[in-house]
Amino acid sequence: MGFIEQAAAIVGSAQVLTGSDIARYVDDPTGAYHSAPLCVVRPGSTREVSDLMALAYGMGQVVVPVSGNTGVSGGTFNEGAVMLSVERMNAVREVNASARTATVEAGVILDRLRDAADDAGLVFPVVFGARGSAMVGGILSTNAGGSNVLRYGNTRAQCLGIEVVLADGRVMDLMTALHKDNSGYDLRDLMIGAEGTLGIITAAVMKLSPKPAHTVTAMLAPVSLDAALTVLNRLQAASGGAVEACEYMPRSYIERQLAQIAGAREPFDAPHEVNVLVELAGDAGLSELFEDVLGAALEEGLIADAVIAQNDTQRAAMWERRESAAEVTLATTPALMGDIALPVDRLSDFFAAMRDRLSKIEPKAQETCVAHLGDGNIHYVAYSEANDPDLKIRLSEAMEGLVADMRGSFSAEHGVGLYKLGSMERHKNPVALDVMRSIKTALDPKGILNPGKVIPA
Repeated sequence: MGFIEQAAAIVGSAQVLTGSDIARYVDDPTGAYHSAPLCVVRPGSTREVSDLMALAYGMGQVVVPVSGNTGVSGGTFNEGAVMLSVERMNAVREVNASARTATVEAGVILDRLRDAADDAGLVFPVVFGARGSAMVGGILSTNAGGSNVLRYGNTRAQCLGIEVVLADGRVMDLMTALHKDNSGYDLRDLMIGAEGTLGIITAAVMKLSPKPAHTVTAMLAPVSLDAALTVLNRLQAASGGAVEACEYMPRSYIERQLAQIAGAREPFDAPHEVNVLVELAGDAGLSELFEDVLGAALEEGLIADAVIAQNDTQRAAMWERRESAAEVTLATTPALMGDIALPVDRLSDFFAAMRDRLSKIEPKAQETCVAHLGDGNIHYVAYSEANDPDLKIRLSEAMEGLVADMRGSFSAEHGVGLYKLGSMERHKNPVALDVMRSIKTALDPKGILNPGKVIPA
């Protein structure tokens, strides 16, 4: 029997999809990667994942794990592979309010985890636009970021333990709720961010945080990015680090959002070049503190305008402006789609230098971005009408070279997948790449787990 017939004996024939039944799995959100998998298998337990991987390992069959399939870097693209979907493994096994943990399976959708935490009077702080479809396995496999990294850190910082099925079907049980564990190599962190190239995450113990009593959300119009950072630092100092999000949207993004999103509105009565969404969470005295800092910033000329949300509806509208970024930026196919990280004090320098480089490479190109201002993560996008297959490479090299000069990273939170393989080859430390290849070979000697991703050949 072939893989499909033997897989059906493990998970049931209804959970092995072929033909037209796999249509919803084969395209990524960008439309740039269209897969042609052998089949999609949907195990319902760790044991079934283990049996499927043992089968695949024995046959030398390539397996590509998939969760919510919300990634934009081609991480699930494949030709002739088995796509292993964790969507049926979607149980919230336990929420322990005393320990502030949630034990969940890899197919739990992010919003469901956040709701489970909320029901316990706690919060799971990872949040981004695709939270209604992204799954725990995927956000761990890409070490997803989002808007609250400034206060809470990336997904890696929210994970205490994981369960992973290795390439040969063995199950590595690291499902502890410990905050300290120095018993050898940190294999948990090795698996987080590996994009399914080293193992398949099937469950995790996630850390929950106290729910803030009060939230203040506002749109600010700083006179410059440097002024925005000054205001951010003042808010952090005055509030004791209570700033949860600080999101930058330039005028070019606002104009695209107004043109492409039905019902979108200007953030202020007059247009501004720098638009920042800021949110603080803490005790009830936060509003007065916030207004004091903003009042001083207005008097000093650091900000030109500010609008504070007065209710949940206004807050939601502010966040909708930012969280529609994927729809806004992908409405037209970008010639360059960057996901970079820089020291926060170099952001203004980057935009000025990149604008100059862009004009020299493609004078008619247009640029826009959104950015997690507080952690220096910029989603830089450039558009061009020129049908030049080499343009993407030239633009990427220009951006990456600038980022390298500023001691930044060409990959911040979207994963490497296929999209950034060239960047890895050009800019990742060669010794680091050799170590990564050695780890891959040790854990997946047959190269069957999501091959061709993350590590350049």
